[in-house]
Amino acid sequence: MARAHLARRADGRRVGVLVRGKSGQAGERRKALGRWPAGLRGPARSVSRLRAGLRLSARSRSRSWPVLRLPRTRRVQRRLAQGLMAACVLALVPATWMRLGSGDRVGTTAEAPAREVAVVFGAGLWNGRPTPYLAHRLDAAAELYRTGKVKVVLVTGDNSRVEYDEPDAMRTYLTGRGVPDDRIVSDYAGFDSWDSCVRAKKIFGVDRAVLVSQGFHIHRAVTLCRSAGIDAYGVGVDEPRDATWYYGGARELAASGKAALDALLRPDPRFLGPEEQGVTEALATGAR
Repeated sequence: MARAHLARRADGRRVGVLVRGKSGQAGERRKALGRWPAGLRGPARSVSRLRAGLRLSARSRSRSWPVLRLPRTRRVQRRLAQGLMAACVLALVPATWMRLGSGDRVGTTAEAPAREVAVVFGAGLWNGRPTPYLAHRLDAAAELYRTGKVKVVLVTGDNSRVEYDEPDAMRTYLTGRGVPDDRIVSDYAGFDSWDSCVRAKKIFGVDRAVLVSQGFHIHRAVTLCRSAGIDAYGVGVDEPRDATWYYGGARELAASGKAALDALLRPDPRFLGPEEQGVTEALATGAR
């Protein structure tokens, strides 16, 4: 049996009945028998708002995100699998094309032909210093210079922000490895591989070069520089198969699509600017 309790004011007037379920079960309801006194209106409104919030919460739970369900028919499942396979093939086509097109133009520092210029692509900074991957590229370029394979090193990277200067960090690293400062030329607008290749050709007048990068990137670099008009040979720097190496390989699959469009459409770089004589002057200094 439900138990009813009368609520009364100080003057004895009845103002409402509170009805409880058996054993004090949750879920109280109040049957109004008259107006709530002014002093009791606040609690009544709070209870109403609380109940409204509980109802809204219940509705939200009932409208949760739909569960992803696989198609039940074999025909639809087969078409879905075929679509995924086609997408994977399309993603691999540009990378495969670049690897096949540059396969005989990639080797080690010992196998690299003698060229006047080496081009080193930026690969990020940590606290203003080259990352380990970029340092390995610069080590390979310094070796090319010491062995007489190249006479000038063109370092190309990002300097779009005052606090981030890849070319100057690369120059400092190379001078510390024995490359004379006057044999290093900086390209401060090498925002990506295509921009670096186009600017090497149009701004710095490079016609033949040895490109230096990691193995997962060098095929794309050679293809892009050849499309920009440079007779390029690539030195692929070996790296341990760590997380960064796998990330770089996966990134190449995404970047190869854009690279294929750049090679075919040949757009202008983000910033072109006037021609510079840095490479010509560095070569003239070396000839003295």
